[in-house]
Amino acid sequence: MSTTDARPGGVRSAVRVAPVTQGRVLASEWIKMRSLRSTMLTLLAAVIAMLALAWLVGWATNAHWSSMHPDERASFNPIDRSLAGVNLAQLAIGVLGVLLITGEYATGMIRATFAAAPRRLPVLWAKAALYAVVTFVLMLVSAFLAFLIGQHFLASHGTTLGAPHAWRAIVGVAAYLTLVGVLAIAFGCLIRSTAGGIATLFGLLLVLPGVGQLLPTSWQSHTLPYLPSNAGSAIFSARPDPTALSPATGLLVLCIWVAVALTAAAVMLRRRDA
Repeated sequence: MSTTDARPGGVRSAVRVAPVTQGRVLASEWIKMRSLRSTMLTLLAAVIAMLALAWLVGWATNAHWSSMHPDERASFNPIDRSLAGVNLAQLAIGVLGVLLITGEYATGMIRATFAAAPRRLPVLWAKAALYAVVTFVLMLVSAFLAFLIGQHFLASHGTTLGAPHAWRAIVGVAAYLTLVGVLAIAFGCLIRSTAGGIATLFGLLLVLPGVGQLLPTSWQSHTLPYLPSNAGSAIFSARPDPTALSPATGLLVLCIWVAVALTAAAVMLRRRDA
């Protein structure tokens, strides 16, 4: 497909106009994602959170082992200690996921984006897919390094990669943070406000489990394990918890949360004006 470009002086040149495909939308979104300095800085903050807490928790635990309470020693798990940074890393991953789409609404760039891709949904799929791949790869490497750093500073109290649940915990951390990132993009698309998207995301992940503790005890076992953060914890926790979901069920439940949010975002994206 081509059109003509009229220039001063009567000179005309052919301009090739390529059709909008999912591949070209992916390429466009990739350029936008990697060209923003804030994207790199936020992802770097997530990596630093994983590694720094692995070092700090490992060092502090080893240094104060002799003064630890017997109950604390009984519940000690070296794998979970080295991956303690997941709770801090999810803040950076979640904030960046919301910003990837609300930032375009705030600057008005979203109108140019949808003018170039009028069907809109390929833009949402491209953002979600790119962010999922980047987050999973980066967090998988970070979780692996955090495990090694944590076990090194735990010294004789640490374990190895051959320990039961070690690899599941490492891959589970990457999977959980990836799904949190996609959930953040869905909320950003639904709410279109950076503050509102971030508040909704972390209200669901961090505040709602605490509020759920106020429910009658008989209700808690039927509700709390199915909240996104609790289901996500079941994926990477190395310590079996009889009140929590199994790792496979936890992954399924979290995927359902993400799928529902992403479907709602897609429907509203088609119905509302840019």
